[in-house]
Amino acid sequence: MSIAQSILPEFNHEMANTRKLLERVPEEQAAWRPHPKSYSLGDLALHIANLPTWVPITLQQNELDFDPPGGKKDPKRVFDTRRTMLKMFDDNVVQAVGAIADTSDEDMKKPWTLKNRGTVVFSLPRVAVLRSFVVNHLIHHRGQLTVYLRLKNVPLPAIYGSSADEK
Repeated sequence: MSIAQSILPEFNHEMANTRKLLERVPEEQAAWRPHPKSYSLGDLALHIANLPTWVPITLQQNELDFDPPGGKKDPKRVFDTRRTMLKMFDDNVVQAVGAIADTSDEDMKKPWTLKNRGTVVFSLPRVAVLRSFVVNHLIHHRGQLTVYLRLKNVPLPAIYGSSADEK
């Protein structure tokens, strides 16, 4: 079994759980934030919906510089509607699954580097970046989103077994 074949079931499972949670994001609460230093609810949901785009970046490029010297940053996305956010997430997942499926074991083992302003933040094999920087990162923010939704009295879906709202 290839590395890609071993990762895809886990990735698809996590994306399905993520979508269940994103489906619950209340549009009317998108600007709410639990603390001035925190993401707004809508920004957090958008960040999660965007994270699958990091899969092709990780598997098809050798590095990423978040803020390249002399470069310009991408414009910040703004939460519009839950429907738009879910479409973006679904499209991103399809591209991510394709990128994983198309990556050979040899390419999974190649190093990938994250930089910020030209300074190396880390360099790891692509497969490690995929699991940690991409999937675990997404799961971390998904956990934050469950807290946000709980604070807004939104029933939580079952993710790893039942939830207090779904038995």
